[in-house]
Amino acid sequence: MCLIWRLRWCGPTRPPLPLADVPPSVKIHPVAIRAGHVGKVFFEQVQFPRACRAIAADVAHVPYWGAPLRSAIPLVVTIHDVIPLLVPAYQNTAASRLYNALVSASARGATHIITDSRASQADIVRLLGVPETLVSPIYLGVGSEFTPNDNFLLDMAIRQKYKLPDSYVLYLGGYALHKNIAQLLLAYTYVAQAMGEDYPLVLAGTKPAVSPPQFPDYEAYIEKLGLTKMVRWIGYVEEADKPVIYRSAECFVFPSRYEGFGFPPLEAMACNVPVVTTAAPGIEEVVGDAAMAVDPDDERQLGGAIIATLIQENLAADLRAKGTARAREFTWEKTMAATLAVYEQVVGGSG
Repeated sequence: MCLIWRLRWCGPTRPPLPLADVPPSVKIHPVAIRAGHVGKVFFEQVQFPRACRAIAADVAHVPYWGAPLRSAIPLVVTIHDVIPLLVPAYQNTAASRLYNALVSASARGATHIITDSRASQADIVRLLGVPETLVSPIYLGVGSEFTPNDNFLLDMAIRQKYKLPDSYVLYLGGYALHKNIAQLLLAYTYVAQAMGEDYPLVLAGTKPAVSPPQFPDYEAYIEKLGLTKMVRWIGYVEEADKPVIYRSAECFVFPSRYEGFGFPPLEAMACNVPVVTTAAPGIEEVVGDAAMAVDPDDERQLGGAIIATLIQENLAADLRAKGTARAREFTWEKTMAATLAVYEQVVGGSG
């Protein structure tokens, strides 16, 4: 079987792909794409199908929502979630509505769709009108680097690199509207009242430089809530540093309203950190009973759950034990096996 995976980059300065470990059965077909939204759509609709024909691929897999409208070979598309269709604020421009319509139409033309959870499968079936039999929920995995096993010197160096406090509550992720960070900040006013300044909230991840409607003005809101001394931004975290950032936290909080899967809670659990999150279907499906899941619209519940993990040692210990056990159920080996089964299904179905 010959597969083509979608590989894209912009500009001539990016270093070439490391090919030393690529098996002979894998063909690399480089494609230079234009910058901007027009270049992105041109790649998706013209250059990618052209590349498939060039290498005579048996099946094409586009691992995110943006497949070509037409494909001469069986086409597998991964739709991690349909959040752009669930959040009205993400459809407030003509360009966003047009692109959402384009990718929705392309999804309906796919031979098969892979998604990250049963919750996302239900959303795809309901919002895109795709038969349930053509959508396979396949869980993602958590890497072996996310572990409770510490390395004193390495951990100390990374903590110093990001200027982490001795004890902290962690959020690591994006800052789009559906991530619900404003609600987390409101909830943290209760934590500050109960715990003083002993457990600052560390916000990791790149915050938006400007504040369009999808991104609230977090700095102004933090100041308005009187949390300036309680919130610490550490910015972008390198992938290799994430395990230390997780396992050094007293609690990990993930207040998102919508997720197709939700990597951060799973990674935190693998690092033996108590997790407080929300009862969003995609998240609950992943964490099970190994995390405290609250109403994403109730800041008192969210704040109370954070406080409980900080002061109730038995609760924290129970969440740690359940979390690490739960995380072990999600492996990339399972993901790969299930994905390969979809490839075999679509190729067999096409003859």
